[in-house]
Amino acid sequence: MTEQSIIDIRGVHKSFGRVEALKGIDLTIREGEFFSLLGPSGCGKTTLLRMIAGFDEPTSGVVMIGGQSMAGIPANKRPTNMVFQSYAIFPHLSVSDNVGYGLAKKKMSRAEKAEEVNNALAMVDLEGYGERSAHELSGGQRQRVALARALVMKPRVVLLDEPLSALDKKLREQMQVELRALQQSVGITFILVTHDQEEALIMSDRIAVLFEGEIAQLDSPQRLYRQPINQRVASFIGVMNFLEATAEASSGGDLSLTIPALGSVSMHAAQVPEGTDVAAIAQIGMRPEMLTILFDETDKAACESTGEVVGTSYYGDMTYYSVKLSKAEQPVTVSMRNTAGRSIVPPGTAVRLGWGADSIVLFPS
Repeated sequence: MTEQSIIDIRGVHKSFGRVEALKGIDLTIREGEFFSLLGPSGCGKTTLLRMIAGFDEPTSGVVMIGGQSMAGIPANKRPTNMVFQSYAIFPHLSVSDNVGYGLAKKKMSRAEKAEEVNNALAMVDLEGYGERSAHELSGGQRQRVALARALVMKPRVVLLDEPLSALDKKLREQMQVELRALQQSVGITFILVTHDQEEALIMSDRIAVLFEGEIAQLDSPQRLYRQPINQRVASFIGVMNFLEATAEASSGGDLSLTIPALGSVSMHAAQVPEGTDVAAIAQIGMRPEMLTILFDETDKAACESTGEVVGTSYYGDMTYYSVKLSKAEQPVTVSMRNTAGRSIVPPGTAVRLGWGADSIVLFPS
């Protein structure tokens, strides 16, 4: 990935009748980046992808690819190629014919086309599959054929419209890793549309979270997860516990927090986002893995609170506990890795919780 931009979107609005699908999108996507558009259904992410592809035109604003405005340039003339959710594989054609379909209009010999197709199939680990019929392929193999068909055209940008949604969980997880590795090896910009938060976190260099036609936060996966800009983003990305709190500024820019459900704690100035209005702080957030059940009396933590387990959810590698704190209306969620010899704590058990000030995210009212 470079710092040079490949796609620049400026002031893009899109309306369908009275419905405003996009409300002034400004976005720069870098060359060689794996970029994800993430959000719930109806947030505008697919509309934005279709405008980059050339299937829709903005109501206002401009989409630029490689420094050139795409206004009036049809989809087949843009340096992009799309992998659709349904894969759009031609059932009556062989794998090679599907992959090479877009090469038909290029001035290439049959041998040159065959070489390009074989190279594309090798990229997606489908060597030797060229003569197979499309109906003989599994879901994962069809997804690879669709990718090969996009890559064989050597686009500058590959657009992915929820390409893994039809796969079962295990295959989907496998393909997430493989797709990310493929993107890194070919160095082409990939733009993914997805509503799956985990998928976006695993695969992306950066993620734009959209709600109701606007970008709520654009950041790296790590910053999105650890420092969500508001409660809506925090709720959408993973699981977050929200607790009431009040804050007071103290010396040196430090912050004194009072959290009725947990107690009082001091946050160092470096942990407080620049421009935070201390008087507006009304809640804090804490991820489940940032709370720890202290199983042994000798276990210690920077801060400790007590509660009662009111529910457990066993996931094999992890157990999620619902813990009722004395001064909290709702139980907090605590995640614990199931290590060897660690038993599952049953509901009704009183527990000590360990936590630290460095795990706290501040939210204004």
